[in-house]
Amino acid sequence: MERKNVWGVYAPEALQKLEEVNDLYKSCLDAGKTERECVALTVSMAKEKGYRDLKEVEKTGEALKAGDKVYAVCMDKAVVLFHIGTEPLENGMNILGAHIDSPRIDVKQNPLYENEEFAYLDTHYYGGIKKYQWVAIPLALHGVIVKKDGTVIQVNIGEKEEDPVFVITDLLVHLAAEQMEKKAKAVIEGEKLDLIFGSRPIEQEESLEKKEKEAVKKNVLAILKRYYDMEEEDFVSAELEIVPAGRARDLGIDRSMILAYGQDDRVCAFTSLFAMLDAGGIKRTACCILVDKEEIGSVGATGMHSRFFENTVAELVALCGGESELKVRKALQNSRMLSSDVSAAYDPMFGECFEKRSAAFFSKGLVFNKFTGSRGKGGSNDANAEYLAKLRSVMDKKEVSYQFAELGKVDAGGGGTIAYIMANYGMEVIDSGVAVLCMHAPWEASSKADVYEAYKGYKAFLEEME
Repeated sequence: MERKNVWGVYAPEALQKLEEVNDLYKSCLDAGKTERECVALTVSMAKEKGYRDLKEVEKTGEALKAGDKVYAVCMDKAVVLFHIGTEPLENGMNILGAHIDSPRIDVKQNPLYENEEFAYLDTHYYGGIKKYQWVAIPLALHGVIVKKDGTVIQVNIGEKEEDPVFVITDLLVHLAAEQMEKKAKAVIEGEKLDLIFGSRPIEQEESLEKKEKEAVKKNVLAILKRYYDMEEEDFVSAELEIVPAGRARDLGIDRSMILAYGQDDRVCAFTSLFAMLDAGGIKRTACCILVDKEEIGSVGATGMHSRFFENTVAELVALCGGESELKVRKALQNSRMLSSDVSAAYDPMFGECFEKRSAAFFSKGLVFNKFTGSRGKGGSNDANAEYLAKLRSVMDKKEVSYQFAELGKVDAGGGGTIAYIMANYGMEVIDSGVAVLCMHAPWEASSKADVYEAYKGYKAFLEEME
């Protein structure tokens, strides 16, 4: 089925709305480069739209009713929003789910060391990356340092014009004859992704004859103490993430695309959030859940495998009419979900990896993947035909441009999302999202038209799916 490039169908007012959505999206990408930053931003935006903390509502004993809006946060790294509908909760919800973690490089718990008068931070990469893409580019440091007394210190170094940046070095081409013979996965080894953190030794009195040992490391520690009141031991209780430094930018002479870090999967997360905050006329309770850890298997307390979502739904049921395990199970089983994650956009430079008839294309709208997985659909949720028919009806009714695709050729590779986890409740789930070029690279590319169609499609799903 041939899908049209959607740029040709927009009226002037639609183009204006498209730019507004994309400007907001770029600002969110800049403000949310880590899962903690995404959650803080989500809560701030939700409060502006009248959402209240579910914990605070519970304390008052207030019963929730149609039209009420609440949110819940898990460990500052996952968040869920609910807009109560006119139908009973046990009839099911319309759920948008996406992940807010992205491939990156993490700082280890005992990271700071000196080698030949360079101070380094030892690292461990997070998620699926091509390691060679992360060398010789400007990098920033984001995260938190938590002191023993519970004080949380925010860290964001490398994003402001006046900030220093960091780098992981690469071997100069003049000496790289042996390196260039290696396979791509071995050109840069994981243990060589350490970050240069400084090179200036600490000042010492001229009268001291004995040279200070590890003087560069000591200078770094002195700087950390001055600006963050941080001791070396505090690295143990810190979460520091290394990400590309720089803002989201318009891509192309025609400004039709966006180049930015973390669009997998924040392009789906933020468009889902925008749709949730703008949705009106809600019949079935609307839900938007943004979770952590998808890139490493959705594990842990803040990943989709945790009980956070299920427990929060139970709390919601209790506040909407009294505790009932059966109602909780019905609410989950009768729900419908868009598991929103990016799809691989067809790249003519690497066309041999795609099956063109089943590929996702730039500027052809929201992408639906009936299944993902690999090696014979392994690890995927395979959506049923009845649900696909309902989705087609909703999207066509609201004039949303969409396409159906698979993730590359059958034996070329594959990938997964959180869809199969939520399908365990018995709800209808399908993968949907935005086609992205350079997925999992430090800088990824998306089409502004697809960002806008995703927003439209997610909003239509929340308002119209029955």
